[in-house]
Amino acid sequence: MKKIAISFFALVLLALQADAQIRFGLRAGLSSSNLDRETISNSGVSVAIKDAKYGYHFGIFGRVSFNQHWYLQPEAMFNSNSVDFEVDDFSSGFANTVLTEKYQQLDLPLMLGYKLGPLRVEGGPTGHLHIASKSELEQIGSYDRRFSNFNLGYQAGVGLDIWKLLVDLRYEGNFNKFGDHMNIGGEQVNFSQTPARWLLTVGFSF
Repeated sequence: MKKIAISFFALVLLALQADAQIRFGLRAGLSSSNLDRETISNSGVSVAIKDAKYGYHFGIFGRVSFNQHWYLQPEAMFNSNSVDFEVDDFSSGFANTVLTEKYQQLDLPLMLGYKLGPLRVEGGPTGHLHIASKSELEQIGSYDRRFSNFNLGYQAGVGLDIWKLLVDLRYEGNFNKFGDHMNIGGEQVNFSQTPARWLLTVGFSF
């Protein structure tokens, strides 16, 4: 799946290279997840979302401009974030204990944008490839992680181009439920809300 996704972005650039202007660059920024406090329980274990921390991301992009207004922008971004959970599991000796789970993934946005002077609006689908995770929740004897290799979401936002500097503010939504990787007592459990976040990114084009 990873090779297919990366090959797709490469083919988009190659197919359009002869008829369009292409720019490449680097991007990096911070993200803030929108997660409400919610509790799931199973097999005598209670896990509640306590705090979604700020994350960071960085990577590369290519912009294919069809004319002075429309462009297509594929990106490959490494993303890292973490969430604190409040846990009650008396069999493992936890009572109102805060445990952290960290996630790393490769995000593959494909943005269609409209540019008017230095201002831009853009939106499009985003693929998420799971890379790795680290979880203090594994201290719970009945807890296990089973991540899906690939999930889909979307991004939309506004941007500003100043010379070769790019500034973007985007909202990201997803189609999967938050915590759908969680297994407690041999059963899959997940929260009712879908993960969402705001991303502030600064880029530089060549």
